[in-house]
Amino acid sequence: MKKIGVLGAGTWGMALARMLSNSGHSVTVWSAIEKEIDELSATRRHPNLPGMEIPEAIAFTKDMETVCRGMDILLFAVPSVFVRSTAHKAAPYVSDAQVIVDVAKGIEADTLFTMTQIIADEIKNPKVALVALSGPTHAEEVAKDMPTTIVSASHNAVAAELVQEVFSNTCMRVYTNEDVLGVELCGAMKNVIALTAGVATGYGCGDNAKAALITRGMAEIARLGMAMGCREQTFGGLAGIGDLIVTATSPHSRNNRCGMLIGQGIPTEEAVAKVGMVVEGLYALPAAMRLKEKYGVDMPIVETLDAVVSGKSSVAEAVRSLMTRGQKPELPPAALDNQYR
Repeated sequence: MKKIGVLGAGTWGMALARMLSNSGHSVTVWSAIEKEIDELSATRRHPNLPGMEIPEAIAFTKDMETVCRGMDILLFAVPSVFVRSTAHKAAPYVSDAQVIVDVAKGIEADTLFTMTQIIADEIKNPKVALVALSGPTHAEEVAKDMPTTIVSASHNAVAAELVQEVFSNTCMRVYTNEDVLGVELCGAMKNVIALTAGVATGYGCGDNAKAALITRGMAEIARLGMAMGCREQTFGGLAGIGDLIVTATSPHSRNNRCGMLIGQGIPTEEAVAKVGMVVEGLYALPAAMRLKEKYGVDMPIVETLDAVVSGKSSVAEAVRSLMTRGQKPELPPAALDNQYR
């Protein structure tokens, strides 16, 4: 049995907290929103996970020291925009022996840091093992014990395997991967492409267009990742195409839902308000634009989405722009098969 502190009481944090508790681990959940802790502790229900009962064994706290001190694993499950502030608050209570697991997906626009890089920057303790846990995982399904797969990525093989063991059960299958940057890049960028797929659906495009956006969107992510030194195989795996498929097609996806509203002509801010939760793709978009410029990578889908959400282009103009781009081969010449173009 492991002692696990969960930082964040949103849908993903609580779905994982329930799963870990039911696997026999000691789980304590913290949230910066005190009212949220009071309600979850009293009702043993999460308003956005209907039907899920929170085990009585799960403890709740409003105190950062309590959720961190003495834990074997700290699970960061706050939205990406709050990872830095949460890590800053947790830093004084983190010990050398702990493993920090991040399940938030994003890239910080100012620094271009991934989530584990942000945590490392705030914790400032090289002895603490960091793991990115990412893949095609909707909280709504994990909360119902539906079969799910995920990737435990770390530069520390022992930590990756520990997380693999702790999070594995009859409903969750965990794989390990040493390409941390690739896994985290996929987790952030797939939200951008899923948002675009939602826009296309909302506008009235069909399955053909969605399939094209998924495959060509992954080509853009892979081009960027390869330029950044990531492993090619990561993009064809669970954290890559697997996560993109589920996020771009599922009704559970807030990025997909927000994109559909934008495609129907609803202004971006109003669409986000209607979704009612953090739309990670919009936060990752500025970083995606900066990364493509920094590494000189062609990413027309990302550029087109940026033009739409910023109001520089209508959806009709965006569709026309993508469909009338200069003709090119789908694959690079055989001599360049090891590169994405």
